[in-house]
Amino acid sequence: MRQVPIEQVKTDLAGYLQMAEQEYVIITQEGKPVGILIGLKDPEDLWEELLLRNPGFVERIAQARKSLKEGKGISIEEMRAKYNSQSL
Repeated sequence: MRQVPIEQVKTDLAGYLQMAEQEYVIITQEGKPVGILIGLKDPEDLWEELLLRNPGFVERIAQARKSLKEGKGISIEEMRAKYNSQSL
């Protein structure tokens, strides 16, 4: 993780984006963190990054996993039937 003043980032954004592919780049202003650059090696990583940083999504995944462990899950066939009945 590297900390860089915002003034430096403004002068070489492309360079810092490349750096962010290897490590987080913390952007500072007056010595305090104000942002972060996270590089994406693959554009598909964007959605994964956004979802994993959404506390509500992470909580729903945790609840779903707990339900499955408790045997409260439904089969793919049940899911399809439920979906098909709602889309009519």
